[in-house]
Amino acid sequence: MLNVTKTFLPPQEEYNAILKRAWDKGWITNRGTLVKELEEKLKEHLGVINLLATTNGTLPLQIAIKALGLTGEIITTPFSYVATTSSIVWEGCTPVFVDIHPEYLTIDEKKIETAITSQTSAIMATHVFGNPCAVEAIEVIAKKHNLKVIYDAAHCFGVTYKGKSIFEYGDVSTCSFHATKLFHTGEGGALFTKDKELFDTLFYLHNFGHMGKENFQGIGINAKMSELQAAMGLAVLPYVERIKKNRERVAAIYSEELESLQQLKVRKEAIWNFAYFPVIFPTEKTLLQVRENLNKSNIYPRRYFYPCLTNLPYIQNADSPISQDISKRILCLPIYDDISTTEVLQICNIIKRSK
Repeated sequence: MLNVTKTFLPPQEEYNAILKRAWDKGWITNRGTLVKELEEKLKEHLGVINLLATTNGTLPLQIAIKALGLTGEIITTPFSYVATTSSIVWEGCTPVFVDIHPEYLTIDEKKIETAITSQTSAIMATHVFGNPCAVEAIEVIAKKHNLKVIYDAAHCFGVTYKGKSIFEYGDVSTCSFHATKLFHTGEGGALFTKDKELFDTLFYLHNFGHMGKENFQGIGINAKMSELQAAMGLAVLPYVERIKKNRERVAAIYSEELESLQQLKVRKEAIWNFAYFPVIFPTEKTLLQVRENLNKSNIYPRRYFYPCLTNLPYIQNADSPISQDISKRILCLPIYDDISTTEVLQICNIIKRSK
């Protein structure tokens, strides 16, 4: 069976050896030595100033909204995972959708200003499949209208733009370390910001508001990463570059073999991480036929992102025709560390025969 992705598992003895350090201390949560070590190693690996490890990749979005004191409307993308929109709603704000660019698949920065109202407090945009948004244009718009910027960078581990980490853009960036991601901690995530004062606020918010053992900075939630998760991250991290190279190998085959299909256009001056490999079919009918034929061979791609977030039951009066169209025709193909060239070519041949 070939799924759209597969969790990379490091040698078990390596994970166990790291985990034993927490075991010996009897300290498996509340920011133990493994979490702190992972944060330092990730900062060095990614070239970022501030990084806060969290227990998953969704809480960082909610914490960012809370930390920035956002209210009213937040401009966002309809083409993302549901967590982007649900976090806005969960925090009592209103998502205002701006349609996507038909090739980059990120929010169309040229359409943002027309969506800004007196109630707008921020822009929350997604770097889709690790492909950066038009960060410079968004920054100009945000400064002009005094808006905060949050980037949902769930797919962006290792992505750079113009020579620096994509996590260094915006007021806050977030990442997912879910088991399906290029780098993972089983379940996990992270918060990033260049602002030290804001970072301190994020820190308090992710740990119940604690400022020391007996004092509280304010309200908070529990988003702390455990030592068990950190141990997995420390075991996976040494393999990240190998994982990325193998994904690049797979992407190169897909790109050549399926050149007749629309593929993701990666933004110029971005170094991509090959997080996913989406292809866009001419019609939804074609996609469904291709998927059926792949499934017959025990190959399971994913309709991702589908459905368009404007179709969520708690969203009203949203119109994003490009996102609605793309979401019906896009399919993410299997891509992971140890998928073989033979298997990738098999997938390509089934797709070509199905069109």
